[in-house]
Amino acid sequence: MNARWPRLSYPLFAAATLLAAVGLAPGFAAQGERRDQAVAALYSPNPSVRLGAVDELAQVGTAADADLVIEMLYDSDPEVRAHAQAAVWALWGRSGDPEIDRLLQAGIERLEGGEVGQAVEDFTRITERKPEFAEGWNKRATAYYLMGDFARSLKDCDEVIKRNPQHFGALSGYGMIYFRLGDLDQALRYFERAFEINPNLKGVEESIRIIRQELRRGGRQDI
Repeated sequence: MNARWPRLSYPLFAAATLLAAVGLAPGFAAQGERRDQAVAALYSPNPSVRLGAVDELAQVGTAADADLVIEMLYDSDPEVRAHAQAAVWALWGRSGDPEIDRLLQAGIERLEGGEVGQAVEDFTRITERKPEFAEGWNKRATAYYLMGDFARSLKDCDEVIKRNPQHFGALSGYGMIYFRLGDLDQALRYFERAFEINPNLKGVEESIRIIRQELRRGGRQDI
């Protein structure tokens, strides 16, 4: 779950950097070859090449490639980490079905425009037509959260994690809901799981600090 989605912007030089590194000019590699080259370049000792690889996968990768890019959330270079986080969201939003992807984008635009009820309808159509697509459930969980319907949001987060156990957005969503419900132990548990997968979530890191502080004030010595 993510109440705000990053406006993704992938520098045009990134693909050129990557292809130059492997000896190919832009436009000469088929998409499958570009994807394979990008995966190989993720492990380059050169951070510029790793950055180009992450951006390239964001453009030509599939949802399955998100598991590879998630590893880059621990990269030594902060720019690579930032681009990796955006790339993961881009890959998670790729269902493999152009019509489902268009419906997802329409729902996101409605959600951002405050048309939450209509967004729920779009996301529900996605969960009905392609239930294996985790992001349909995740975006509906976000919509329900914004509506204050925490019970339905939690159920949709369950569906997300069944399909994508590394979905740090849904794990953060659990934390946000349980925090709002006053269950600090559960909120902390889920925030810590999200942060373990993605240590770049500054808001989650701050929430963990605040919750631990509150639990200590309440007499908890094991936090």
